Amino acid sequence: MIEVLLLAFALSMDAFAVSIGLGAKQNGHTTKALALKAGLFFGVFQALMPLLGYLGGKGVLGFVSQYAAYIAFGLLLLIGAKMIYEGVNEGVGEELTKITNKIMLTLAIATSIDAMAAGFSLMLLDLNPLLSCAIIGLTTFVVSFLGVYVGKLSGTWLESKAEIFGGVVLVAIGFRILFF
Repeated sequence: MIEVLLLAFALSMDAFAVSIGLGAKQNGHTTKALALKAGLFFGVFQALMPLLGYLGGKGVLGFVSQYAAYIAFGLLLLIGAKMIYEGVNEGVGEELTKITNKIMLTLAIATSIDAMAAGFSLMLLDLNPLLSCAIIGLTTFVVSFLGVYVGKLSGTWLESKAEIFGGVVLVAIGFRILFF
């Protein structure tokens, strides 16, 4: 269960970083409404995408079962490295003039695509995938909700640090799957 909590926290760092940016910009929303919107959009998609990755992985498991640990390690390493890279190379964020549901949907999909690949690793953790995805979604909801408030209070300086931290945790989980 510790791995699921770490995975949930690490996967939620993308959404946390975006939520900080949303909170810093606000653009016509009350903080509570924006925090709730961010939590719901990001939480739902972070719960669904790993489930899709898990189900897709189950479909091909028979073909790749002897390589499953290596594949999960590779995917988590790539996702983690991408998050670290994006965190180090901050400053490419775009200014949002209005935070619409369409923009939130786009952001939710963009921040949860990585979770689909990470969902493959759920097959190797010997846990209930539905419970794991629910924990990932709930964690992301809470982290995103809080991220909006953090962004309102601190501005955007924490965005990249959250991204880097999440990437490091994903790489560590990948090594744990491969070697332990």
